Amino acid sequence: MARIAIVLPLRESFTPEAAGAIALVVRRFAAALPGSVVLGPDPGGTFPGIVFKQVLTFRQACAQLRRLRPEVIEVHQKPYWAVAFALLFRRARVVLFLHNDPQSIRGLRSRLGRRLTLALLHRVVCVSDYLAARYAQGLRHGPDVLHNPLDPGEIPAPTPKQKLILFAGRVVPDKAPDVFIAACVAALPDLPGWRAEMIGGDSFGPNSPQTGFFLTQQAAAAAAGIGFRGPRPHDEVLAAMNEAAIVVVPSRWAEPFGLTALEALACGAALITTGQGGLSEVAGPAALYIAPDDVDALATALRTLVADAPRRAALAAAGRQRAREFFTPAITPRLQALRDAV
Repeated sequence: MARIAIVLPLRESFTPEAAGAIALVVRRFAAALPGSVVLGPDPGGTFPGIVFKQVLTFRQACAQLRRLRPEVIEVHQKPYWAVAFALLFRRARVVLFLHNDPQSIRGLRSRLGRRLTLALLHRVVCVSDYLAARYAQGLRHGPDVLHNPLDPGEIPAPTPKQKLILFAGRVVPDKAPDVFIAACVAALPDLPGWRAEMIGGDSFGPNSPQTGFFLTQQAAAAAAGIGFRGPRPHDEVLAAMNEAAIVVVPSRWAEPFGLTALEALACGAALITTGQGGLSEVAGPAALYIAPDDVDALATALRTLVADAPRRAALAAAGRQRAREFFTPAITPRLQALRDAV
């Protein structure tokens, strides 16, 4: 019998090479709190030290849950599955974790759907206050909030910063890599000795598709003299953040949380971001904020930080301090308290 069963979305890889934000969060919690079994689509090669069972369908997930007989079933991103598990496994407590805007998720787009899900499950948990507010819109009661954790053991030891400006994230329109490229085109001629790089693909992992938008951004970066490294494993992304003096998170959409920004803060980079959605909740006063889609503002911010080393150092120090509030030793007791309450 397992105490906790954690059910991943069927598109979420649970491998070091291809893990996305949800998988990384689950891995950190599963490593910090023993007694969990993770259910997901990968056939093998998962994170060491964590019990993992492959499931490719809802029926397979149910079969595994019957064998495991968990006390608590934690379902990530799948409200229909969570509700079905609550009806099928009456002795278990079912908790739904949401990592994206509830009003964009099938089953939660309507106020009635959100209210019924909240009533039928033992808990609904959002990863930011921003998402919780979106869930609670039009309701008398809202879900719980549990911020995403960051494992301090994953953060590389500090090294001297290079004259590097970095974009790290998915190369999709919502993340605004085009704004990063355009701002670098405008600013880099005024920043001798500095260079810019981009890391990311359309999705996570080595098999990320080369979409039309990805290829367009790759060509634009090459034309601008910006290094374009494509999708890389998570440890390489953190190593690049550790080298970068400045990390830019120019998202034009409302980020549900902002894990990339949090990692940049923990790595001691001076962060420039738009503050959309959960980004301002994560970064707080430890970032330089610009309006989304404002190429001129980003170019000006780059020139400002490059010219002001003390300000870069102050942002880096504030970022490291801010990141500690999200380290697993700070967040994990809150998850344990939530489980105990359930």
